Amino acid sequence: MSDDLTKAGAQDRARINVNEAHEVTYWTNELGVTKDRLQQLVKEVGTSAKAVRERLAAG
Repeated sequence: MSDDLTKAGAQDRARINVNEAHEVTYWTNELGVTKDRLQQLVKEVGTSAKAVRERLAAG
């Protein structure tokens, strides 16, 4: 049986994987940021969703 990628959500909501299109879609919608901004944030603070949220809150 193959995976149904149309029903994919973030596999681990504690981590952000910018290499998976469905996760990028989920996190850009969840955080209200662009793909480029999401990639920049992950580069700055790592893949922790908590750290990314804290960085966004700090401005």
